[in-house]
Amino acid sequence: MSESITPIEVRIPEVSLVLLVGASGSGKSTFGREKFAPFEVVSSDFCRGLVAGDENDQSASKDAFDVLEYIVGKRLAAGRLTVVDATNVQPGSRASLINLARAHDVLPVAIVLDMPEQVCRERNRLRPDRQNSDAVITRQRDALRRSRKSMGREGLRGVHVLSSPEEADAAVIVREKLRTDLTDQHGPFDAIGDVHGCLSELETLLTTLGYTLTRDNAGRPIDAEHPLGRRVILLGDLVDRGPDSVGVLRLAMGMHAAGHALVVPGNHEQALINALGGKKVNLSHGLGDTLAQLAAEPKEFTDTVRAWLYSLVSHLVLDDGNLVVAHAGLKEAYHGRSSGRVRSFALYGDTTGEVDEYGLPIRLPWQRDYRGSAVVLYGHTPMLTPRWVNNTLCLDTGCAFGNALSALRYPEREIVQVPAERVYAESRRPLGDPEDVPVPAGRGPATAPAHPETGTLDRSALGNASLLGRARAARPPRERAADELRLDDVLGRRSIETGLHGRVAIRSDNAAGALEVMSRFALSPNLLPTLPATMAPVETSREEGYLEYPTEAFAGYRAAGITDLIAEEKHMGSRAHVLVCRDAEAAARVLGTTADTTGAIYTRTGRAFFDPATTEVLLGRIRAAADTAGLWDTLDTDWLLLDGELLPWSLKAEDLLRGTYAATAAAGRASLGAAGADLARALARGVEVEQEAERTASRLGHIEDFAAAYRRYVWSVEGLDGVEFAPFQLLASRGAVHHERDHGWHLDIADALIAADPTTFRTTRRLRINAADPDEVSAATTWWLDLTAAGGEGMVVKPFAGTSFDKHGLVQPGLKVRGREYLRLIYGPDYTDPGQLSRLRDRHLGQKRSLALREHALGVEALTRFVQGEPLWRVHEAVFGILALESEPVDPRL
Repeated sequence: MSESITPIEVRIPEVSLVLLVGASGSGKSTFGREKFAPFEVVSSDFCRGLVAGDENDQSASKDAFDVLEYIVGKRLAAGRLTVVDATNVQPGSRASLINLARAHDVLPVAIVLDMPEQVCRERNRLRPDRQNSDAVITRQRDALRRSRKSMGREGLRGVHVLSSPEEADAAVIVREKLRTDLTDQHGPFDAIGDVHGCLSELETLLTTLGYTLTRDNAGRPIDAEHPLGRRVILLGDLVDRGPDSVGVLRLAMGMHAAGHALVVPGNHEQALINALGGKKVNLSHGLGDTLAQLAAEPKEFTDTVRAWLYSLVSHLVLDDGNLVVAHAGLKEAYHGRSSGRVRSFALYGDTTGEVDEYGLPIRLPWQRDYRGSAVVLYGHTPMLTPRWVNNTLCLDTGCAFGNALSALRYPEREIVQVPAERVYAESRRPLGDPEDVPVPAGRGPATAPAHPETGTLDRSALGNASLLGRARAARPPRERAADELRLDDVLGRRSIETGLHGRVAIRSDNAAGALEVMSRFALSPNLLPTLPATMAPVETSREEGYLEYPTEAFAGYRAAGITDLIAEEKHMGSRAHVLVCRDAEAAARVLGTTADTTGAIYTRTGRAFFDPATTEVLLGRIRAAADTAGLWDTLDTDWLLLDGELLPWSLKAEDLLRGTYAATAAAGRASLGAAGADLARALARGVEVEQEAERTASRLGHIEDFAAAYRRYVWSVEGLDGVEFAPFQLLASRGAVHHERDHGWHLDIADALIAADPTTFRTTRRLRINAADPDEVSAATTWWLDLTAAGGEGMVVKPFAGTSFDKHGLVQPGLKVRGREYLRLIYGPDYTDPGQLSRLRDRHLGQKRSLALREHALGVEALTRFVQGEPLWRVHEAVFGILALESEPVDPRL
């Protein structure tokens, strides 16, 4: 690099389409290779080679550019900076690429390498792969020279010209964040809906939120600061309709300048900008009053207002992309993008271009199809109450129309409101569509009414009163009913965000298999707030004669830094979830059921264990036990979701017992018994078959052990007489998911139910262990040996504290250690033979362990969404994911 050339900063948006422009020999490819990452550059020459096998084959140029634009489109769709290495010297060649950038809502920029013609010719002659004639280079440079002055009118947001090899060498690419990108700002925030000139209400709301107002010498508020560092987000439409638009602007600008507020513009601010810029505007909707108020202010103030409003960007992406704010909302494809249509959507929403009977634009319900993980906060369309729709929240509650000014505390998701002091303007349309269902202040998101005491989703849609005391009859929402499910919610390859384990990928073929089971056999999705997750087996043991042994469970948790453990008896039954409501009214509210359904008892695949009538009888017993134990009041709930085992195993496994286990035992006895008799006669005749006779006798013994193993788990039942439920965990109740509770707490709940009804409930024996104490580990191992020798299936070892993490992330919530004789049912009567054990010890556990973590994370995610009152499709997405994972090709014996 020449020492006389000062480094030149070439500033480009970090998400943009960069066109390298220059004649052949100008050094575009070298520049792209040196200044950008390898995969960021898409070369027309390379694409020509892809389709024709020869980068110099000009006849393949059309196909090559089809390939180039396809690749560029895919990169831009993913939000990746993309550099196009082509001559791009003519406006027509640039136009298609600029249109591609517009289609993906990214900014196009150009870096022009306008090298002297002699430089281009000399470089061209040195190229061993191909050479263009001097005439071609002259034509390309002439085309570039003719179009350079017009580049700014082509839609390019930046044109950077480098006029010598030294300038090109000295250029430094500086990637600038988009002004919408505030992902590094994490809050906490207080987002406030449309203020519309209601200064007094804004002051009251800020004070209610804990902000301290600062006033100027005239007593006017000019700033507001929170002692805990919270910041306000104003969602636009600060002006018009209300009595003091100037006062709101003065306060908003002061807070913004002091760093105490973030602001996005609304459509009323855009109209004000146009008016202040001298454009002809419609002075309706309060704009005339705002202009009159500004006319009474000094010109300097009005100029400052115009410049400030002009500086505001369409939307903001905050908190690592988890929060997006825009005046009229923003669909996911537009998050963090920049274009005219993104700004238009953020200001005005998505409209049909028509007007309704009130003369107002008909807006399309973009929220209905929103599937993003980011919370989107917006205003624009006044509602009676803030309401969540698919993780989006409208905070415009028509303060200027006499209703309320609303704020959302983020990340707490708590809504705070103050009532309007009076009606300042008459609304041309009733607040909120009459078919919308409101959600009162409280926890969200939800699209149906909330429980009047807890604020969580009221699935019966019976209606409720808002904070302002306004009650409305519930009607199905126009956008999407809370219980509406669609195939595109679950089918195809998808990724589900979980709070415990990040994104969990679901394969399309697994989703298809889950749809078959869910649609043909499972209960209605509103009765399935989660599914039982699979459990990971302990590491394979090297203990002689054993495939699984407690030592590996204790060692595994010690390696994760967890030593406070609990071992729980593993019942030989059928894994079951019991969802029980306190009464029919609670079931209707929580589950949306009719009077004859107060809950569900279901399997790992969501199937009912019993017919509806039998289910209700057993639920009645469980409900009565919960009442006797005082759980409803202790937990302040009207529903419980219990995890446990339903016994006997034969209750649901009778076909397996008769068709597989009993048949195996009968066939083994018959064949091995006959073989043993024949071998005995041969021995009596002096034939040397001792080894075969011993082996046959051993195998017959294994068959008897096999039969004895499954008989332990079978007993006859008559109706529900003899049926027992062994609960070991309370998964959730109203307002809470209990995965972080310690297992002592969970077993205390179980013990309370057992004490209330020892006939219906079976106890789970347990032992708390310090895995760092060899004596306690030895005692726990002896406990397991005694348990399994007496016919027990085994035990499950868990972190006593509940959900736990180590440096690698989520730790297995439980490890099953199955007994020697129980495993005979799983691996076959002869599995304990040394040769068989040696072979089985090579079993691969990695996928099963991964499956257990992913299913556990999805289960907690589903419950969290359910408890927070999210729409049914959001809950079912995670539930369906659990069932889909069960289709993964994993050895079922694990």
